[in-house]
Amino acid sequence: MGSRRDYYRDPNAPTPNSLVPGGSALVVDDRGAILMQRRSDSGNWSFPGGIMEIGETLEQCVIRETKEESGLDIEITGILGIYTDPQHVIAYADGEIRQEFNITFYGRVIGGRIEVSSESTEVKFLRLEELETLPVHQTVRLRLQHHAEQRSTPYLG
Repeated sequence: MGSRRDYYRDPNAPTPNSLVPGGSALVVDDRGAILMQRRSDSGNWSFPGGIMEIGETLEQCVIRETKEESGLDIEITGILGIYTDPQHVIAYADGEIRQEFNITFYGRVIGGRIEVSSESTEVKFLRLEELETLPVHQTVRLRLQHHAEQRSTPYLG
């Protein structure tokens, strides 16, 4: 742990030197529980996801990253929101300081089975009530709140 640090609305945050398109998947099971992974770099629970590679769409990226990080095959079913708040800055151990750029898609499981990757220590479906007492970064809590609000249109911010 400790190779990544998130700053959110922090006046002491370092100045970003990078902007990278990324996406994540909010995957809900038939009980309403949400697919979450406990990140090995921060210890926080988060959605599976990652950054785009050349030659793929963002949707393909999110499907690939979800498979790599959770073992599950998903299909994209919608968009929760676009999260590009310049006040969310992520500092990495290698010196990269990234401004957040994340599109969170809704997805549903179509195959595979849960497996833990090197990027996480646990992967499981958790209910919103369970997540209230677990370590979850404020920016992920915001997305969980938007999900709970059952918005009719994607969040833009």
